Amino acid sequence: MKRTTGAVAITSAAALLLSACGGDSSEENTDSGAAAEESADDPAAEEDDAAEDEEAAGDDAASTEAPVRDENAELVIWSDDVRAPILTEWAEQFGEEYGITTQVQVATDVRQQFKDAANVDQGPDIVVGAHDWLGEFVQNGIVSPVQMSSDTQGMFTEDSLAATMYDGQIYGVPYATESLGVIRNTALAPDAPATMEELVSTGQELVDAGDADQPMVTVVSSVGDAYHAYPYLSAYGGGIFGTNDDGGWDAQNVIVDSEETIQGAEKMAWLAEENALNVNIDFPTMESLFAEGRTPYMIAGPWTIPNVEGADIEYAIDPIPDFEDGGDPVPFLGVQMFYVASGAQNPTLAQEFVNTYVTTEDMQLALFEAGQRPPALQSALDTVSAEDEDIEAWSAAGEGASPMPNIPAMNAVWQPLGQATADIVSGSDPAERLEAAQEEIVSNIGR
Repeated sequence: MKRTTGAVAITSAAALLLSACGGDSSEENTDSGAAAEESADDPAAEEDDAAEDEEAAGDDAASTEAPVRDENAELVIWSDDVRAPILTEWAEQFGEEYGITTQVQVATDVRQQFKDAANVDQGPDIVVGAHDWLGEFVQNGIVSPVQMSSDTQGMFTEDSLAATMYDGQIYGVPYATESLGVIRNTALAPDAPATMEELVSTGQELVDAGDADQPMVTVVSSVGDAYHAYPYLSAYGGGIFGTNDDGGWDAQNVIVDSEETIQGAEKMAWLAEENALNVNIDFPTMESLFAEGRTPYMIAGPWTIPNVEGADIEYAIDPIPDFEDGGDPVPFLGVQMFYVASGAQNPTLAQEFVNTYVTTEDMQLALFEAGQRPPALQSALDTVSAEDEDIEAWSAAGEGASPMPNIPAMNAVWQPLGQATADIVSGSDPAERLEAAQEEIVSNIGR
């Protein structure tokens, strides 16, 4: 059960890039504090950003001003400060090969600053960010489809490629994925739980014996967290949106008050009765309880691992287990990707970079070193999984995960659904509370 960390074998080209610091998402997030904001950035991205901020503690404070496009550069890429050092190396290599000047610029709020700059034709040619920004970007007309061959498409994991699609078109090249799993303190819980009921029972036994304070922890908070609640809401076939004839998310078919979603919410109510869900647990509290060895299980994402390692806790990563009656919790899948701006000053060069560089194993491995997320390119994922059991475990935990809806209507979901789940954990009737959330979400979408 002891965790081992293997150094990933990478090629000499990627080895040149290891000077970058680690730290998503959505970087995303995931992002990634966990409360949904009115801007509707997903909670995973907010928690991920918080984790990266911790890693950057002690560094000089970065400017919060939006970057200004370098007029002397023929290919401009915007990203966050974590990935920028790696991208700079690859962009310079691309520039040498094609005889052009490149520039990688750091944006402190990539999503908003890109939208603002694109509106005045001052944006980059390429922007790096979370897949769930896609619908809004397409709606605003600020990104272009990526012309990816079928052979290249087949090089990526199926779910990561699916996350780059909107209305049947590919709008980005994916490079990393993330999802929730069970992080287990192996000193307290040596074996992976077979069911959620077993997880709760084992955790409660440890509490009763005085060896733990909580049977498990995950983010709820007083305002709720729809991202962390989703695995339960989806466990019986429920969720947020239904799908259209093309298999895409249908904003006109909100299923928050469906029987299946309510059944999942009833499991949340049961978990709350067992003190496995608690509105007093926010992101910092969750991390603290697990790092101090006061709970055997933490349902969270890879952005929490640096804190666990810093606490010198031996751990394992498991998929979220099923319920005994067959309920199968399905977490969200977050994907990080490269977009090509519709206002790119050099669209041909932008398409060439994302298709010929981002799709290489060397570059995907270099980006892995910065974020420690499972790569989206299958060959890169196989390489790191063979050397790093964490990545293999995260990949298994994310198997079958549902790509987070990338339609603009998700902006109407985070706050109402998050608050509804917090209220359910506090004792509100699941059916009544989700029916009210459904009405609010539908109203918000219609505005």
